[in-house]
Amino acid sequence: MGTIDTQTWIILAAAVALGLIAIGAWFFRKKQSQKQSHKLQERFGPEYDRTVSELGSRTKGESELKAREKRVERLEILPLAPPEAARFSEAWQALQGRFVDNPKGVVVQAEQLVRELMEKRGYPMGDFERRAADISVDHPDVVANYRSAQAIAVRGQKGRQTLRNCAKRLCITAPFSMSCSR
Repeated sequence: MGTIDTQTWIILAAAVALGLIAIGAWFFRKKQSQKQSHKLQERFGPEYDRTVSELGSRTKGESELKAREKRVERLEILPLAPPEAARFSEAWQALQGRFVDNPKGVVVQAEQLVRELMEKRGYPMGDFERRAADISVDHPDVVANYRSAQAIAVRGQKGRQTLRNCAKRLCITAPFSMSCSR
């Protein structure tokens, strides 16, 4: 067996070094990806799991959540002036006071009030899923309730609205309306 010349040692050392660099880069990317996943999970809470599950993979779900963040960054979401916040709060309390007399009507009015509040703050009022996605960026703790209220509304449109559903919808929409008035 012959000796290995210097040039072969240099090539071998370079290959090993490149291999170590590639492994290090892979570990670094994996660690960055884990940090990013954790950050998104912290920010979106249950909406993270719902989105990943709905889209079928962590990569697709996280891409969707990042796209939402970018889209909402471009929106001009405004806080309400104190008089406007007070007006919405008073209107909400008045709706709750009329619930017993006209539950179905109050639920419809509550939905209109929430839509008005969202529009006033600068949320685009396109289709429901887009609104819910946009809301999830700044209000991940209430978007599940918003989705539940929408599901109840759809059942109501199909003639399956009960007093209990009306009450539930009004109750689960309340935290959203209050958080948007901040």
